[in-house]
Amino acid sequence: MPLKKIRQVLMECSSVNTASFTFASTFANRKKIIYFNAIIYVTKYQIMNTEILNHINWVAVLVGGLAYFFLGAIWYTALFGKKWREYNAALMNETNAGKGAAATMVISVILMLVCSLGLAILAERFGIFGWMGGLKLGVLTGFCFAATAVHISYVYEKRPLGLHLINGLYNVAGNIIAAIIICCWR
Repeated sequence: MPLKKIRQVLMECSSVNTASFTFASTFANRKKIIYFNAIIYVTKYQIMNTEILNHINWVAVLVGGLAYFFLGAIWYTALFGKKWREYNAALMNETNAGKGAAATMVISVILMLVCSLGLAILAERFGIFGWMGGLKLGVLTGFCFAATAVHISYVYEKRPLGLHLINGLYNVAGNIIAAIIICCWR
């Protein structure tokens, strides 16, 4: 198949991008046409549709992520601060315990924004609206993903049950608050 015909076929495929076209042309120039069919097959179908990101309320994602973060300030000081410090006494007494606190806070804000983005994508994809929808989404993701991930790690680390509950329920509450904000602000 001549290079001109290959280019014509590639241009007719609606989801072919420039990188695929260059890749296929390179193989065609080297007379390795056998790989050409695989390229067409892969580029013929959309691997990931990012159009959903156009429908995300980015301000709601930001506010949801920040609300999740500020919940942590209340959760780990006023609500469960004393008990949390008791469970983490060994870690808190290390000489480097306070080192990098600012970086830890920045990283945790970024991760909570990522969580809020995930909640917004799920809410958009499944058409979840209102505070009740946000509550259900937050409970689902909080228990099934966030708290479960914390507990899996803590089981192997042999952490106390109280610490499981404090940290796991924090993630559930954070998911609920972020999801309610995102679902109400759509």
